[in-house]
Amino acid sequence: MSAGIWGWFGGGAGQKRKDSPKNAILDLRTQLEMLQKRENHLQRQIEEQDGIARKNVTTNKNAAKAALRRKKLHEHSLDQTLGQIGTLEQQINAIESANINRETLAAMERAGEAMKQIHGKLTPEKVDEAMAKLSEQNGLSEEIAEAMVSINLGNAVDEEDLEADFEVLLQEQLDEKMLKTGTVPQDAVQRLPTVATGEIKGKAPAVAEDDEEEELRKLQAEMAM
Repeated sequence: MSAGIWGWFGGGAGQKRKDSPKNAILDLRTQLEMLQKRENHLQRQIEEQDGIARKNVTTNKNAAKAALRRKKLHEHSLDQTLGQIGTLEQQINAIESANINRETLAAMERAGEAMKQIHGKLTPEKVDEAMAKLSEQNGLSEEIAEAMVSINLGNAVDEEDLEADFEVLLQEQLDEKMLKTGTVPQDAVQRLPTVATGEIKGKAPAVAEDDEEEELRKLQAEMAM
């Protein structure tokens, strides 16, 4: 903590300095309250003497003048009291403003010390260096992950097995359509030439049909529709 802060807040002397503005404001407010009570009292005295003067203005000249004289004395005292009140209020405002400025400065000094402790030996160069290392490690991690994916999936699928499975699916689709319509779909024959000429793994050889049987099947399919 800086010397300035310790000057105000360190030890008993610092606490006394800290409380000094508060005590001064309390004293001023106490005096201000007393003057305000005096102001109210003088106002009542002025009103009372004014009433006496008005009551006797036509019947008792001497009493009316005496009341007016006392009224003027009270008005003079009231002017002095109002001046004192204004001075005290101004002084209170000045002390409060000065105290706020002092507290604000002390808070800013404490914030500066806290920032200094937080940053420590941290510098922009060290931050850049740390970010560069982090970026390098992230890149290395991505490369390792990609390499592991390549190792795991490089030979995972056999193309011949894939082709055989595909042909089995086509043959199943062909058989299903033949059962429903009694005809061989031409698009399936074009996509799977081995169906008509050879054998598919796990299936019996296809039986050739003559033209009359083909026509009969087509007719049956149309009638079924």
